[in-house]
Amino acid sequence: VGRPRRRPGRFGSDPPAVTATVRECAEVLSELYDPAWAESWDAVGLVVGDPGARVDRVHFAVDPTVDVAADAVADDAGLLVTHHPLFLRGVHGVAETTPGGKVVGMLVRSGAALFTAHTNADVADPGVSDALAAAIGLVDVGPLAATGAGPAGCRGLGRLGVLPEPESLAEFCARVAGALPATAGGVRATGDPHRLVSRIAVCGGSGGALVAEAAAAGAEVLVTADGRHHHTLDAVWAHDTAIVDVAHWASEWPWLADAADRLRAGLTARGRTVVTTVSTRVTDPWRWHVPSSDGVTRV
Repeated sequence: VGRPRRRPGRFGSDPPAVTATVRECAEVLSELYDPAWAESWDAVGLVVGDPGARVDRVHFAVDPTVDVAADAVADDAGLLVTHHPLFLRGVHGVAETTPGGKVVGMLVRSGAALFTAHTNADVADPGVSDALAAAIGLVDVGPLAATGAGPAGCRGLGRLGVLPEPESLAEFCARVAGALPATAGGVRATGDPHRLVSRIAVCGGSGGALVAEAAAAGAEVLVTADGRHHHTLDAVWAHDTAIVDVAHWASEWPWLADAADRLRAGLTARGRTVVTTVSTRVTDPWRWHVPSSDGVTRV
């Protein structure tokens, strides 16, 4: 499995003039991704670190794994921003006998902080699904029908857009594969590969439950992740919308560069500057797969 393709000019910024603090970074990120928008079960915001500590460099990643934390430390980042939380269930200790404890210990020893924007970034305007839509090349992007209501800055889950020109579902899947970082699972789809499609719904992360909304909005395709067997069978039977399934990590990775850009812009408005970097480490847990015995990809 390769690493994500680098997009020139989006993975670093000029050296800082006036550095920020963890608190200032957290304030800007919370303005962009209001913690009040997060699901009740979620754990977002500042997880580790001293709010008053100085930040010269901020590292963005999808998952707060041990390897990602080591990358942030090696990059001399004062703040690690991740999409997925480090802890979603209560813990009674952070001994370095667990991955979570190891991450906490590494960050504390290096003087780095950890901030998470998860379901609040999923529904933000712009948020995770906007970045996915942009990566695929959709235009005229708006909220997915029946999920767009919300306070200012919040559009709800999912986005709806159109392709510049109609193309076959097979061509569209190739477009998705070329736009997102490579993973072992790649891209898989339901539906007729020869069908022309143009109206596309997307939801970064696990968005299969939105297939009814996508169909009601006239989408020929829903791009999302984590397709479950029975849920997808039911969706194929009930709706004429094809489901294009990608790796969870890959569907959310495009948001990192956008979030980094917006953090820098927000800090600039405060007279602060930081260097931002985007992780190119593939944290999708599936590392390889075995093709069919005859090497044929079936549709």
